[in-house]
Amino acid sequence: MASKSTSYYKSHADSLKVKREYQREYNKKPAQKKKRASLNAENRRRGTYGNGDKLDVSHKRGGGTKLEGQSKNRARNRGKA
Repeated sequence: MASKSTSYYKSHADSLKVKREYQREYNKKPAQKKKRASLNAENRRRGTYGNGDKLDVSHKRGGGTKLEGQSKNRARNRGKA
């Protein structure tokens, strides 16, 4: 079953265009670039970047990181926004 937002954007192409435009601008911000670079560096440091092992570096509640399956990591807060 698709989420509410997925269903909405499938039927409102103009809204999807606006969302993607906003996201492109947001991802260009220096703070986002720095965040993305630090996460990629941590993945490289742990030897899991780009090797297809299906692992992500996941943020823990108290701070810090751990290796976790990407599907579990990316699904954790889906649908709560």
